[in-house]
Amino acid sequence: MITPPPLRDDCFALPAGVDWMPVETALALLKEKLTCRVASTELPLQQAVGRFLSSDLYARRSSPPHANSAVDGYGFDGTLSDQSAPLVLPLIKGRAAAGQPYQGSVPKGSAIQVLTGAALPKGVDTIMLQEDVATDGKEVAFHGPLRQGKNTRLMGEDIQAGQCVLSKGRKITVADLGLLASVGIADVPVCESLCVGVLSTGDELIEASQSADFGQIYDANRPMLLGLLRRLGYAAVDLGKAPDDPKNLRAQLDNAASKCDVILTSGGASAGAEDHMSALLNSTGSMALWRVAVKPGRPLAMGLWQGVPVFGLPGNPVAAFVCTAIFAAPALQQMAGGCWPVPHGFSVPAAFHKSKKPGRSEFLRARIREGRVEAFGSEGSGRISGLSWAEGLVELGQEAATIKPGDKVRFIPFNALGL
Repeated sequence: MITPPPLRDDCFALPAGVDWMPVETALALLKEKLTCRVASTELPLQQAVGRFLSSDLYARRSSPPHANSAVDGYGFDGTLSDQSAPLVLPLIKGRAAAGQPYQGSVPKGSAIQVLTGAALPKGVDTIMLQEDVATDGKEVAFHGPLRQGKNTRLMGEDIQAGQCVLSKGRKITVADLGLLASVGIADVPVCESLCVGVLSTGDELIEASQSADFGQIYDANRPMLLGLLRRLGYAAVDLGKAPDDPKNLRAQLDNAASKCDVILTSGGASAGAEDHMSALLNSTGSMALWRVAVKPGRPLAMGLWQGVPVFGLPGNPVAAFVCTAIFAAPALQQMAGGCWPVPHGFSVPAAFHKSKKPGRSEFLRARIREGRVEAFGSEGSGRISGLSWAEGLVELGQEAATIKPGDKVRFIPFNALGL
């Protein structure tokens, strides 16, 4: 008679003979193995927001392109302004305005009207603010001393011609458009959009628009993951859902590999009788890593299908979301031509109790209220309402920990993850 083993009080405990992979090791392996999978193209500046640079960009012109005035006022040779006595200078005819430079030269000991943004005329290196000047139209009078170069901007004080202004792998922002335009860059070399397919697996899944029978559940993962990918800026492809049938799943993967750069699947990533995703990846000999020491998300399969990277995510919605945010998102960014991102978290006092065993990293759904971070009341991977409730994740490392209210914890906002 077969005797069942005793139940463990922790389903994440290390099984005998199995080495669990720490989160940091899994991330390092992904960073090492996965490279850019898209070609380069060139886009007009206005169309480049959200795309990754495929090469370094260098300034074609200095910024500012010439010394200019930072204020409306009167310009003169600043070597005259170091005396504390009042200065009275003759005012020469004409003025310098933005786009209308003064063509002549200003003699030393004279002044000229200069407006904000105007190129400094020859003989001018200092501007006295017009509010501090008295003038009768023929002369200007003001009190010194005034530091030489005051109220002016030097040529190239921001950017020098030929300087690298943005590096390969950067995701172009709205502010970058202004930077690039200011140094004469109108067309930008960028990576093509990464195409990412999303496939759900499981006989129990139906669409939200259908009527559910007993034993059926609505597919929450696919719309969530498709939306997440679009938020990250990728071309998301809905691959539908596959039943728990190896032949059908294989055909679906073949189809996905023919039109996607990367495939995300949810469900079937563990080692059960119906976990066909991990079994298929194992059958090809391409399984890269799985059983990461993380909660939620222990059953995480990663491998290749016909050379296309496949992330076999857990079926539980919370685990699927967290594993995508922590593992898939940085890997996708690198495969899209971007730099590997490291999410910026910050230390916040906890507003919750938590006792954690050693051996795995944990990510708690969390949000900040009144300067303290709250954790969602349940850690269950099926409690999808916690994702909507949360505004970020609290990251707890592998070591054992007992957290009390007021203790500092690391909070990572969703926006720091690009979500």
